[in-house]
Amino acid sequence: MDVMTAIETRREITQFDDRPIPRDVRDRLVRALCLSPSGNNLPSREFVLVSDRSMLRTLARTTPYMPWLEQAALGVVIIGDPTVSKYWLQDATIAGAYLWLAAVSFGLGAAWGAVFHSEDAEETARRERYVRNALGIPPAKRPVAIIGVGYPAARPAPKEPIPPEKVVHYETYGRGGGGTAG
Repeated sequence: MDVMTAIETRREITQFDDRPIPRDVRDRLVRALCLSPSGNNLPSREFVLVSDRSMLRTLARTTPYMPWLEQAALGVVIIGDPTVSKYWLQDATIAGAYLWLAAVSFGLGAAWGAVFHSEDAEETARRERYVRNALGIPPAKRPVAIIGVGYPAARPAPKEPIPPEKVVHYETYGRGGGGTAG
């Protein structure tokens, strides 16, 4: 599958069947994570791959919004390291996008569980502490997201993209048929 097809067919999958992910596919997902760009090519993000059912159940309780993680064949915890790069958050989220698109290319589905909560520093700290304690992550490292990966139990209907004229601007904001000025 080419990258545009993966982008166009990607959906959030929150119901997985019970098939395990073959090792060769898992290894390719790891390769996608490691190939994701980072600022100055620094190792500012790390990954914990979890397939143990008990640990997936534990991680699913990070927030009330991750019950689907219990069904996933694999949970990938994406960790940023602010001591390595000031771009740790961007690097970690780019890695998550690479993982998601790679998963789609192998016929897998994925769902993003936010650990980092941009609107609530206290909630972010609580979630980070919970994940850090569950997985033994050092205090300086920042869990950013948990991505559940597995074979979809069902495929959601295609989603209409946001029309470009609502979000794309040419040369300057509000020009060229994109969006509204103001």
